[in-house]
Amino acid sequence: MALTVEVVYPPDVSVVTLEAGATVRDAVEASGVLRRHPEARGLTVGIFGRRVGFETAVSPGDRIEIYRPLAVDPKEARRRRAASKKKKTSV
Repeated sequence: MALTVEVVYPPDVSVVTLEAGATVRDAVEASGVLRRHPEARGLTVGIFGRRVGFETAVSPGDRIEIYRPLAVDPKEARRRRAASKKKKTSV
């Protein structure tokens, strides 16, 4: 039985059909994302926003996401916004 999944490395989205028992690694390799985006090698992956390993089995309709590293730590970004807002209100 074949199953269809989506592999996403924004803005690249690929739909691939795999054999039953396929893993996240199989899906990523079949999608060709790593050939088009070699910088994606070794990044974290997830299914529908939940981190998983490359050996995780996929199910029909799964959305496999390859996550880029954060440009700024979310806590630091919030601190910067708060500091900027504070400066604007004190003027």
